[in-house]
Amino acid sequence: MASYELSPEAFEDLLRIQDFISSDNPHAAEQTIDKFFTAFEHLAQWPRSGHSRPDLTSKEVLFWPIDSYLIVYRVRENESLIQIVAVLHAARDVPAILDDR
Repeated sequence: MASYELSPEAFEDLLRIQDFISSDNPHAAEQTIDKFFTAFEHLAQWPRSGHSRPDLTSKEVLFWPIDSYLIVYRVRENESLIQIVAVLHAARDVPAILDDR
C-alpha cells in the first residue's frame, strides 16, 4: 500500500499556511488544508502524477499544484512511499527555499 510522509519543514509550511489563511477566514483555512491532504493521498496512490520543474530546482522532486500553492515531493522506496518536502505559495522564492531543503 502506498503512503506518504511529511518532512518537518513541510509540516511547518502547513501550519504557516493555516495560520495565515485563518486570520481572515478559518473555514477557508480548513478547506485548504483538507485539499492538501486529499492531494497527498492522491500522490501516494499515483506517485508519478506530478511534474518536474527544472526551472525551479535541479533536485529530484516533483511538483503538484493546488490553487496558488505547490506541493513539492520526492518518490521513495520503489514508489511505495512519497515524502512531502514542501508546501509553498507559488509567489514565494521557491528555488531559494528548495535550495535550503
